[in-house]
Amino acid sequence: MGRDGGERHPRHDLDPVIHQPIRFSILAMLAAADELQFGMIRDVVEVSDSALSKQLGVLEQAGVIAVRKEFAGKYPRTWVRVTAEGRAAYTAHLDALRAIVAASAAAAASVGAGPTVDSSAT
Repeated sequence: MGRDGGERHPRHDLDPVIHQPIRFSILAMLAAADELQFGMIRDVVEVSDSALSKQLGVLEQAGVIAVRKEFAGKYPRTWVRVTAEGRAAYTAHLDALRAIVAASAAAAASVGAGPTVDSSAT
């Protein structure tokens, strides 16, 4: 329940593990693929190897992703995929973001606040 006895604000439904920008970006990529290689994620998300490793560790510890390591010749390869639990958490997080937008628009409309237009700019 919210302070006024109404519904709770949807921000309380955001997942703090997923909400961090790097982790959110990683999950957005993984949600669109079966499995991705570490280097691809690193390059698209634009983070260092160490930053990506740290964030993958957090996601793996939370059960959101699974990490698989193998060798191609003598070179190590790390593959990452989202788990079923991770996909559900990501979907719930996106739903919470959409609910925040909808609740904010509804609250603004209820007080008669429409989109702000600066008439001096025209």
